[in-house]
Amino acid sequence: MFKHVLSKLPFLLASVAGLAYSGGAIAQTPNQGLIQTAPSMVATAPAASEADMQRSLELSTGFQNLSGGFGNWRDVSLRGTYGLPSHVLQGELSLNRRFNKDGAFIGLGDTYTINDDWYANLSLGFGDGAFYLPRYRVDATLYKKWLPQRNLVTSVGVGQYKAPDGHTDNSLALGVVYYFDAPWVAELGLRANSSNPGAIKTQQQFLALTYGRFKENLVTVRHAWGNEGYQTIATNAQLVNFASKETSISSRHWFAARTGLLLSANRYSNQFYVRNGLNVGIFHDF
Repeated sequence: MFKHVLSKLPFLLASVAGLAYSGGAIAQTPNQGLIQTAPSMVATAPAASEADMQRSLELSTGFQNLSGGFGNWRDVSLRGTYGLPSHVLQGELSLNRRFNKDGAFIGLGDTYTINDDWYANLSLGFGDGAFYLPRYRVDATLYKKWLPQRNLVTSVGVGQYKAPDGHTDNSLALGVVYYFDAPWVAELGLRANSSNPGAIKTQQQFLALTYGRFKENLVTVRHAWGNEGYQTIATNAQLVNFASKETSISSRHWFAARTGLLLSANRYSNQFYVRNGLNVGIFHDF
């Protein structure tokens, strides 16, 4: 039973945590208040086995209220997962309204099982030209399972983000997750980021704790803090090299054997504005 739950939890935790960020985790950048090591929800998904392949769809929507006259955010995201032997494929399509401009994003990812101890993820994302979305982003992460029950997982990842305004972010991410017998999971991560122009060096970190059981309810509390290099808030207007923090609570609740509800609340702040938001969604496992 423990091994079965352990094989499922990384994907589920990433999905729960991802709801804390309006517009989807893949769509977010190092500069939009998303302080995490995983480049996307795909990143921590375990690869599927022939006997137990993950296939699901989830639809979510969110509203974020911003202070300082920055306008409110609205987002709708559709995400899908399709498990194959040794692979978990995942895609995301999101429609966004942020900083008073509409935008669309598409993301694709593949998590590949190398063997019982190692797996890896590659994800790609593209925006439609909206200034707050990437022109493109590429993230690659390698994971290693430790201990006899393989319930300690470490990760190292690299990523590149190219913005429509021309600035770039190159990142190195480190993470560790520990799965207790039940019902707790603890996670921490750190990301070092280099932004250009200006060779701006920043560091972000987060702590997360999840309580719950697979097929019942999973609740994640997460706190992230650090510095951001660039955050584009309008065409040719950026916030540069500033501190921010974000706290969120997210839930994934099954009300049927294969179907459930997603719910999250978050609060993000920097010296320029505060953002408070709610996200709701529904998911179905096939």
